[in-house]
Amino acid sequence: MRGLTARLYDWNAGERVLRVSSTANRLKVRQLRSDPHASLHVSGPDIWSFAVAEGEAEIADPADGATPGEQPLPDRRVTILLRVSRLYGTALDIPAQG
Repeated sequence: MRGLTARLYDWNAGERVLRVSSTANRLKVRQLRSDPHASLHVSGPDIWSFAVAEGEAEIADPADGATPGEQPLPDRRVTILLRVSRLYGTALDIPAQG
């Protein structure tokens, strides 16, 4: 996700999907709507440990059925679903896939 920010996330290894909560009016959400390519960097327990997940993001927005032109509320939550196609790093606790 272009700008670097600290994020809490939920990882589903079976589905290879990361879920991140954000608000609808954030720059990262607007950018992902126009270009869904994204990555998430996760630091490990020491400076040499890390994991990176890359893939296509989708915005799950409960208000997608809202009236056209309606402005999103500033604190309306959306979920960013990152469908991971590439996963690499030194701190992975799951087997690598081709």
